[in-house]
Amino acid sequence: MTNALVLRSLAWLLYFDYLVRFYGFAAVHNAVLKQQLFPMDPALIDPAVVCHAVDLACVFYFKRVLCLQRSATTTVLLRRHGWNAEMVIGAQLLPFQSHAWVEIQDRVVNDKPYVNEMFQVLERC
Repeated sequence: MTNALVLRSLAWLLYFDYLVRFYGFAAVHNAVLKQQLFPMDPALIDPAVVCHAVDLACVFYFKRVLCLQRSATTTVLLRRHGWNAEMVIGAQLLPFQSHAWVEIQDRVVNDKPYVNEMFQVLERC
């Protein structure tokens, strides 16, 4: 993992923080939807390396990073490295709680592997 990947993660965290704060959830959703898959060989970088870089960036971020911001950043970076990643947004009713995570081919990559069993999927982007 390179320091450049952590710095790019920080920049994307800041961008999604800005979008949520000033434009709301819909802006984050649209930004992730518009992010195209880059034509790179996904074998060049493991998804775990990208997730670890985002996790490190979250540690150094100036405030607490929420799951939506973290998952949007992870999705964008994975797509930019050739992985067909999806940000998944889910909710549970009792107690009401919402959550976002990232999947590649229906496999959770940035959270507990069973998170998709705890939440009803509302949206994939």
